[in-house]
Amino acid sequence: MKKWNRWQDYVAVIAGLFAALSTLWTTQQSSSMVMMIGAGVLLVVAGVANLMSPGRPLGEWVQMVLGALLFISPWIAGYSSHTGAAWTSWIAGGVALIAGVMALQPSMHEHTSSHHGGVAAH
Repeated sequence: MKKWNRWQDYVAVIAGLFAALSTLWTTQQSSSMVMMIGAGVLLVVAGVANLMSPGRPLGEWVQMVLGALLFISPWIAGYSSHTGAAWTSWIAGGVALIAGVMALQPSMHEHTSSHHGGVAAH
């Protein structure tokens, strides 16, 4: 699989950027700002790493965990009543999680192919 070629990882990068930057236009409290910027930046880093090195299932798992963390962050960080911040976290986290799930199978296939001399094990 070619580098910089997976739409799922681009989607995760965009979701992370949106979550981190949305703190500029949504009402925040300190815990929501920390969670949205932190998880957003980490999603961007994970997405770029996955784009640079396709075929690493661990990277896709990291992306899914970060998406899930962003999705549940309104409840664990106590900002579910801040509508803009909460909905941004739910949507961006859900999108990143789904993108990671959709990228996992191709990544596992690429990983298997590259470790078996170019022939995928079935």
